[in-house]
Amino acid sequence: MLTLDHIAVAGETLEAARDHVETALGVALSPGGQHARYGTHNMLMGLADGLYLEAIAIDPLAPEPAHARWFDLDRFAGPPRIGNWICRCEDLDAAVAALPGAGRPVSLSRGALRWRMAVPDSGQLPYDNRFPALMQWLTRPTPAEALAVSGCRLMELVIYHPRAEALKAEIAPHLTDARVVIEVGPPRITAQIETPSGRRNLE
Repeated sequence: MLTLDHIAVAGETLEAARDHVETALGVALSPGGQHARYGTHNMLMGLADGLYLEAIAIDPLAPEPAHARWFDLDRFAGPPRIGNWICRCEDLDAAVAALPGAGRPVSLSRGALRWRMAVPDSGQLPYDNRFPALMQWLTRPTPAEALAVSGCRLMELVIYHPRAEALKAEIAPHLTDARVVIEVGPPRITAQIETPSGRRNLE
């Protein structure tokens, strides 16, 4: 089974992604770090219920990787936005066998963190990146467990795609989470988040 782990907000720069999140939610992000394999860096925000939010972008100081970057960041352009939703599991190999569109398992690290993530060779997930990225944590605490309390809680995550019914049919047997809603519409992801200043919308 899959469990919602975190939400990734991408930007052409990390500063743009950070400003987008902080303006929408009125809460500051915390420093993250670098991902050497994919030449990216991030900032983080803890959410209630074992979730967190990540702002991510290509690191301009990192060497160009020899392969496609994850989250389809090589092709990212335009204003910052929620680009991906990420689900964790206890057995990534079994999850990928059941959902092969997720990609191939890759071993990753950032500081003391160790995890495995399924990444397509192209960097692009099915359904215009609206398919969930799959991962398995190998170390504790995870970012959600280690981050300071922000006072924010995810209330609803809506994944829009023209082929919503097909996406739902693939995911439904593996994920039971009333907060995750899959609807017909142009590809995008929106989140309703309760903050210390009230409910806010993040796109």
